[in-house]
Amino acid sequence: MNRRLILKFENLIQLRGACRQLHTVCYRKVNRAQWKPVQSSAHALWSVLLYPQSWQNRALLQCRHLAIKEETKKKKVKVPLTKGEVEIRQKMTVAELAGAMGKGIDHIYEALLYTDINLDSLEPDSVLYEDHIKLVVKKSGMKYKSAKLKEEKERENTDAVKRPPADPAVLTPRPPVVTILGHVDHGKTTLLDSLRKTQVASMEAGGITQHIGAFLVHLPSGEKITFLDTPGHAAFSAMRARGTHVTDIVILVVAAEDGVMQQTIESIQHAKNAGVPLILAINKCDKPEADPERVKKELLAHDVVCEELGGDVQAVNISALKGENLMVLAEATVALAEMLELKADPTGLVEGTIIESRKDKGKGPVTTAIIQRGTLRKGCVLVAGKSWAKVRFMFDENSKAVDSASPGIPVEIMGWKEVPSAGDEILEVESEQRAHEVVAWRTYVEQQEKMKKDVEVIEAKQREHRMEYEKEQKKFAHLTWRQKKAVLYKTNKHLMFLKPKERTEMDKNVLSVIVKGDVDGSVEAILNILESYDADEECKLDILHFGMGDISETDISLAEAFNGVIFGFSVKANESIKKMAAKKGIKIKLHNVIYKLIDDLKDELNSRLPPSVVENTIGEASVLDTFSVTVGKNKIPVAGCRVQKGMLDKKMKFKLIRNRDVIWKGSLSSLKHHKDDVQVIKTGMDCGLSLDKYIEFNIGDEIICYEEKEVQPTTSWDPGF
Repeated sequence: MNRRLILKFENLIQLRGACRQLHTVCYRKVNRAQWKPVQSSAHALWSVLLYPQSWQNRALLQCRHLAIKEETKKKKVKVPLTKGEVEIRQKMTVAELAGAMGKGIDHIYEALLYTDINLDSLEPDSVLYEDHIKLVVKKSGMKYKSAKLKEEKERENTDAVKRPPADPAVLTPRPPVVTILGHVDHGKTTLLDSLRKTQVASMEAGGITQHIGAFLVHLPSGEKITFLDTPGHAAFSAMRARGTHVTDIVILVVAAEDGVMQQTIESIQHAKNAGVPLILAINKCDKPEADPERVKKELLAHDVVCEELGGDVQAVNISALKGENLMVLAEATVALAEMLELKADPTGLVEGTIIESRKDKGKGPVTTAIIQRGTLRKGCVLVAGKSWAKVRFMFDENSKAVDSASPGIPVEIMGWKEVPSAGDEILEVESEQRAHEVVAWRTYVEQQEKMKKDVEVIEAKQREHRMEYEKEQKKFAHLTWRQKKAVLYKTNKHLMFLKPKERTEMDKNVLSVIVKGDVDGSVEAILNILESYDADEECKLDILHFGMGDISETDISLAEAFNGVIFGFSVKANESIKKMAAKKGIKIKLHNVIYKLIDDLKDELNSRLPPSVVENTIGEASVLDTFSVTVGKNKIPVAGCRVQKGMLDKKMKFKLIRNRDVIWKGSLSSLKHHKDDVQVIKTGMDCGLSLDKYIEFNIGDEIICYEEKEVQPTTSWDPGF
């Protein structure tokens, strides 16, 4: 029994010593950290009594872990700003400023009230400039502190570039690239048909070429020529300019009976700008009214001098329809190409130019391109603009698959991730990763340029708004802020509860359009025409969206939101899309000929213009005498008149003219012939009449009877064709 008591006593002494050590460690190493002991169970107490040393070790480890944790927390704690101080920087958003101040977004709006900022257009992600940020902080009774700007590292240029010029020893002859230019309907496509023995012209909408076509023609002599057939219509000026930039020779087609026309002059200018030699093809020489000599003389005014007149331009009289002298034209082209010594490097990375691009339902994004250097094969990784491709398939102009394309050969390329723009330069890169780098760099550069332009526009808008704000402030200068608020509320009350579509409908003088086309060049041509729109004071033209491909549900939804009209060029809308559009009241206008689309657009603009009222004169009468009639207690002036022209109809409107000035407009209260009330008085008859308003008549006054008609005005915009 005594031995058991001694053992218990020793255990209690050891427990007391462990508790003292634990207490000392907690205060010294934990820096007075709060440590709360947990209520232990009987089993835990029994283990402490039996194994006091192990319990002490565990306690010491727990305290050490707690001390390390507290030290780590101390390292992470950020030194706070002085109370009431806000760290600001240039161009903070509303939400960022509210977060930095520890306030709500409504507080920022309240602080900006009655400043030159338009609160209606202010959103949480809207950018505020430094002077407005400082103003908000000061109004809130706080101080500001400018944050240190981080120096941005200049991003490394990872763009793809052309290779240096090739060694002349590796250059090999290539087919010439020949562009056919000329006025619309002068026979360019028919000429190409005769050379290719095909019927392209019969497939064109309205017989008018509306795309660039690239074709390889094999001549009987074995020579190859790549032809570009460009549109001659006025709307496709950009396409013609693009065609001349990749060409070696221009064949200028002029109709012998029409002579030099507008697009003929423009085509000559494109060729001169590109520094490309000309060959003159005078077409339709089989017609009786043809006069080739007149054409040559007319071209002298535009510095195109034929060989017969002492110049260096070859002129060939042809008939594309009957196939006359076509081989002479081909030989002239080959001879000029030999003089130019056209050669290219068929080795190394590919370089080329996109002639046309489109989105095909089965093939996806497809481009027509001319290869200018290297040899294109399946599997090549290409970059054009902000798009890239791994070539899956290649086709010639007859949709026949080909395995490779050498310099000077036109080819259709499949495998693009996005549709690149027509006119973009094609460059081959080493890998898909490199293609991603190039596209990322070009996107970054475009974003930087866009940001610069956006800042300029924002600053201009702010200056404009500041001027308007100052004018408004002058109007309300005599009012208190409560009175100003009441006036502004009454002014804008009718707009507060309107939906976006209802707001758009209020302004009927706005035409919102969506433009969809089959290829990039068509959309470009339409947009170029719309850029010439200069009648905003009559009806504003707003382009909501443009792109390639058939009409989609997204287009319908966008048109519905903005009460817009969809214009499609050489595209389709399936039955479900048409039903959806009809259900939502959205107009879809589909066309295959560009000038018909523009005419339809002008009709739509005309329908948005407010009708003008026109007065049609029905009769004229002169006042010969004046007298008055007593009705009750009132005296009513009466005019004795004679109808000089037409007739007077009581149902119509009248006006009183004195000394060429309109004194009164309104209706007649009475019209009498002798003593009888009548409805109509004809030419040469006398009558007495009184007006619906008390006005004294003078002898010599004129009474005009007229009717008002609403006439639909037409837009003053002239697209140029």
